[in-house]
Amino acid sequence: MLTPSGLDRGEGHLRVPRKHTETIRASGDGNGGQETVVKLGAWIDNTRRRAAKLTPQRRTDLDALGMRW
Repeated sequence: MLTPSGLDRGEGHLRVPRKHTETIRASGDGNGGQETVVKLGAWIDNTRRRAAKLTPQRRTDLDALGMRW
């Protein structure tokens, strides 16, 4: 599962605008890694809207990350 822990460390919170993106660099290929843009704001917003449909384990995992519902 992709976690917003880097954002939490950098920004100090998980309240991001819907249009917020994060660029992630995959490592291990010897070239410095390939960059991928993740629409983190949309993912967090969608997850909040679908909270009632999440499994208990997923909800617990997100709570542990500091998700604000």
